[in-house]
Amino acid sequence: MYTIFFFSMIVALSGALVPGPLLTYTIIKTLESTSRGYLTGFKVILGHAIIEGFLVTGILFGFSLILTRVSVVRVIGLIGGGFLIYMGTDILVKIKSRKFSTPFEKENKKENGSIMRISNPVLGGALISMSNPYWWIWWATIGFGFMLQYNLSIKNWLGLSIFFFGHETGDLLWYATVSSLIHLGKKKINRKLYTVLLGLCSAVILGFGVFLILKVILKPL
Repeated sequence: MYTIFFFSMIVALSGALVPGPLLTYTIIKTLESTSRGYLTGFKVILGHAIIEGFLVTGILFGFSLILTRVSVVRVIGLIGGGFLIYMGTDILVKIKSRKFSTPFEKENKKENGSIMRISNPVLGGALISMSNPYWWIWWATIGFGFMLQYNLSIKNWLGLSIFFFGHETGDLLWYATVSSLIHLGKKKINRKLYTVLLGLCSAVILGFGVFLILKVILKPL
């Protein structure tokens, strides 16, 4: 049981460390928060955990048969990769044209229409997790493989619970750290630094979207 907890936490932490939409959203929401911004990471991961709970339940009841199909993985990669390219490009274009509102403006406009503007961090954590194709592919491969390796099922509810708790602990460790550091250093982060930080995250999202699409196209049938 200790092994299941430790390895599920490490595997989750290694995935969480990869910059993506959820990290970008956490940074934005932490900077926008007027109080207790250090709790933003916890709220985002709470939404992330809720939707993962539903997905793990679905896997247990046969949803894995769909997720592990090569054709499904390809569709997820293509559609999801395209969405990531759109998301990353959209933010970069708005930053360049100065149409992207920041927490440092007196009038923080909400007309962006971007998924990054979701005000509730719990809801945002859930929806942005689902919008990331890497999340679906991770669970269809690494997550599902881990569950098979340790025979995690409804009958083995204790092992399953420990696996899930360990996984969410790994995510929480990183995102709680990020939101806490951003909150503590908020006074030192000006508009220029904010846009640079956001631009870097957006570039990573864009690059990852291109990588997913190329991986699907170049992968042999």
